[in-house]
Amino acid sequence: MQNQSKDPLHGITLQKIVETLVDYYGFDTLGELIPIKCFNSNPSVKSSLTFLRKTDWARKKVEDLYIKTLPKLS
Repeated sequence: MQNQSKDPLHGITLQKIVETLVDYYGFDTLGELIPIKCFNSNPSVKSSLTFLRKTDWARKKVEDLYIKTLPKLS
């Protein structure tokens, strides 16, 4: 029997999280849900990843939104 992680983020890259949220919500809605500059001012996945990798509190908000969105993606 394998030990499977209970963490829904286990094995998922930050890039995959951001791309999934952008595909589902779009940058406009994402910027409303999480009001950070990388989603509102000239947004791109690359610039968002750069910011989120350096900013723990923002990354946590994005990860939390991803976890809340998971049931809608199924």
